[in-house]
Amino acid sequence: MFSFFKRKKAPETPAPEPVVPVAPPAPAAAPAPIPVTAPAAAPIPVPPASNPPSILHEGGDLFPETAERPTTEAEKKTSWMARLKAGLSKTSNNLSLLFVGARIDEDLYEELEAALLMSDAGMDATQHLLDALRRKVKEDKLLDAAAVKGALKSLMIELLQPLQKPLELGRHEPLVMMISGVNGAGKTTTIGKLAKHMQRFDQSVLLAAGDTFRAAAREQLMVWGQRNNVTVISQASGDPAAVAFDAVQSGKARGTDVVMIDTAGRLPTQLHLMEELKKIKRVIGKGMTDAPHEVLLVIDGNTGQNALAQVKAFDDALGLTGLVVTKLDGTAKGGVLAAIARTRPIPVYFIGVGEKLEDLQPFNAEEFVEALLG
Repeated sequence: MFSFFKRKKAPETPAPEPVVPVAPPAPAAAPAPIPVTAPAAAPIPVPPASNPPSILHEGGDLFPETAERPTTEAEKKTSWMARLKAGLSKTSNNLSLLFVGARIDEDLYEELEAALLMSDAGMDATQHLLDALRRKVKEDKLLDAAAVKGALKSLMIELLQPLQKPLELGRHEPLVMMISGVNGAGKTTTIGKLAKHMQRFDQSVLLAAGDTFRAAAREQLMVWGQRNNVTVISQASGDPAAVAFDAVQSGKARGTDVVMIDTAGRLPTQLHLMEELKKIKRVIGKGMTDAPHEVLLVIDGNTGQNALAQVKAFDDALGLTGLVVTKLDGTAKGGVLAAIARTRPIPVYFIGVGEKLEDLQPFNAEEFVEALLG
């Protein structure tokens, strides 16, 4: 029900007294404005083919800050390490808790062996680390758990260090990258993220929708192309090798810096499809001598030892030059990188811990082990 109130009559106000005009005071001088200049990320120059290649990254945060207040390197490092530790928390908890009040005896080594195997490090890498740890404990006469944990961290960094390698730009014009991986590994999404990252380093990018096997794969890549304002070469029902060839020719004609070619996801056991990948690589080579210059495999960090099998199969078929490990933010165990380092030490260019652009970062062995062991 509505309520109504009668408005009160305003009281009469007396007539105002005459006002004697007073000269206003001189206005104070306004303080000079402080110029604020937003720091712009300096683009990495792309040298001509005759010069040494430039480096896309040396580790750490890959992205220029776009917020109004510039983020310091320490803040960016802290943010990335927090996300990485959260992604690897499952393995980290299993390993770190072993050293809390532990005695240096055979029981500790057995528990360490079980934890490493549970992290998908594999028998070879696990045995290698434990043998090296036993020797170090004996030689350095380590008596407390903290010192043993520190020794294990050093050994793991030494094991993973060969996987840390920067992706180089400017070696070829264009730099042709062939991207492979099984369905569900996040291959097409990774291509979109890499395209955006390279643009931020003043690299022009061209994408090729060579995945004509999976439904909607072409459309998915087209969406990433629209987001990044990048041209996508595609055919509604074309041969993937022909799409790749057209993309290389278009990249050369346009003077594009980087051409990334998406390929159909497939299992290593699908031999006929693996043969098609080999054909695509051969056709790319006909379009440009020595291409593709980078052959990347995108692997899902949750697949454990199956990821190692994928690395072996795709490397045998294509000759991989680098890896991208995605989805380390879920139930991923992270130990598979140790298995890769022992069995097939192919550089890990990037690791992913989430869906955002900043969640795909260059692999750094020290950061990874710090997140793994704390």
